[in-house]
Amino acid sequence: MNEIFGVNPTDAGAVALLTLVVLFILTGRLIPRKTHEDALADRDNWRTAFLESEALRKVEHEQTGELLEMARLGGHILAALPQPSRTAGEEVSPGDRMDQTTPQRP
Repeated sequence: MNEIFGVNPTDAGAVALLTLVVLFILTGRLIPRKTHEDALADRDNWRTAFLESEALRKVEHEQTGELLEMARLGGHILAALPQPSRTAGEEVSPGDRMDQTTPQRP
């Protein structure tokens, strides 16, 4: 009465169950326990590595912020230093001095 594809499921019994198991294995829906445990262990290893990487990335981010703040401070200090007076078209040479006084010779 309840036939599926011309076969009564109650008549098939063990043959249908074996066929279903083989089909599940071939399509990858049924895997061995060892394979499943290996996949879970691999997942846990990747999760641990990711969490460690994120913790280190956070530390690196905080250190980068501190270094940028120090660089800004250095930039402000350099900008606050007195600039030598220049006239139009005159270049600054390495021999130029900040103070315009002549050195005293002994």
